[in-house]
Amino acid sequence: MASGATTEELQQNSSAKQSAALSSVLAAFAITLLKLLTGLLTGSLGMLSEAAHSGVDLIAAAITLFSVRVSDRPADEDHNYGHGKIESLSAFVETVIMLASSIWILKEALHRIFFREHLALTLPLKLVIWPFAVLLLSIAVDYTRSRNLHRVAQEHASEALEADAIHFSTDIWSSVAVLIGLTATYLGQYFHIAALELADPIAAILVSVIILRISYTLARRTIDALTDATPAHSQTRAAIIHDLAAIPGVLSVTRLRTRRSGSSYFADITLGLPRNLTFQRSEQITLAAIQAVRQHLPQADVVVHSIPTASIAESVHDRIRAVAARSNLSIHDVTVQQFDGTPDNGLHVEQHLEVDETMPLRAAHALVTQLESEMRREIPRISSILTHIESEPATIERPASLERNRQLEARLRRVATAFPEILDIHEILVTRTGTPSSEEASGIVAHENTERIQVSCHCTLPDDLPMARVHTIITALESAFKLDSPEVSRLLIHPEPATDNRR
Repeated sequence: MASGATTEELQQNSSAKQSAALSSVLAAFAITLLKLLTGLLTGSLGMLSEAAHSGVDLIAAAITLFSVRVSDRPADEDHNYGHGKIESLSAFVETVIMLASSIWILKEALHRIFFREHLALTLPLKLVIWPFAVLLLSIAVDYTRSRNLHRVAQEHASEALEADAIHFSTDIWSSVAVLIGLTATYLGQYFHIAALELADPIAAILVSVIILRISYTLARRTIDALTDATPAHSQTRAAIIHDLAAIPGVLSVTRLRTRRSGSSYFADITLGLPRNLTFQRSEQITLAAIQAVRQHLPQADVVVHSIPTASIAESVHDRIRAVAARSNLSIHDVTVQQFDGTPDNGLHVEQHLEVDETMPLRAAHALVTQLESEMRREIPRISSILTHIESEPATIERPASLERNRQLEARLRRVATAFPEILDIHEILVTRTGTPSSEEASGIVAHENTERIQVSCHCTLPDDLPMARVHTIITALESAFKLDSPEVSRLLIHPEPATDNRR
């Protein structure tokens, strides 16, 4: 199912995400350059570690910009689910780079603490004010771009931008750690407190721990996305199943599978539906299921599978018809009787089965035998079945019968005048099956006539007439009409109230 977003909306979403990612790249480049120069000029390992951290941010921001551009491409023949996985792949690369930088920072910090070693390109720490200004500027930039990335990520459901937003928000704390480390180191040099001189490498260790924590979070998210782990929390999954089960007509939620690719969700659900549902009702339930899923996973691409299921509310008649429908057979006039005198109170079934008029008797009998066997297997209480085999004509009504149909309509209206409660007879339909004899066509009913005539109509009655009285009138009208027109084998009457007699 399509998410419903137009091409223009998709282009706007892509443009907004790319703009946010590009701004992040430019900011990361400027901050990395400032931190690197400050670390080299002051000899601060904490500042150099921050420069390395910002360098990682720059690489991550560049990867995010690339992944956002690629992931917004529409699905094609080679990527049926779109290109959203490129965001997860870029996050994996970012995680590896962050892990390597944290190991390097941790190694250098431990050398400073235990062996009093300095980086080859660094100088002894110099007390100048502008490293603090750079760090404060970095904190302000990280705060601004983190909020901007988070806002755009929320608006356009971008996993890559949301990861960057979380990443840069933690950079604020790492910058604060370096600030504390530099301050303590300067104080140690000024007051000749040797222990405080170790604050700078200790701050670097704190930065390394922060990077490791970010790497772990991103690694879990990346692995989950690449391995198609369920994106929704257990509470969300339970809520989806609850909403699906609450849809009228859904008997069971057999399966719910969800996956995420970039900002797009995909859901595959299997529902147990009553097997006697119409196609139209099944489609209504399917649309309701899609909406239920999208309440929790917005604009998800949802595929619904249905399994015909026998419900406990099925009657014997429903189960009999379901067996016939499963074999794509048409039965009607099904009656079921219970024989109380038998030891098992067995059921006797009578039904009419329509088959193609060109089918040989042997084939038709074999078909009926197979159908009756399936019905007995489905409903063990059935002790006997009598199936009336009827031929389904493939011919179209001939014009010669139109005049005879009008005569039957006139007879029906005339008979109905004997019942004062009947206000109107309309929508009279005459159907003929079989082949009439030449004598019958001239008005003489011949013995060899095989034509079967059925008449249906709509009957208007007073609104407040009790149903018991309605049934009595309809039955009497049917008997009177068949007595007047014995060639009619069946009369079907649809009663309607006077205020709504056209449905």
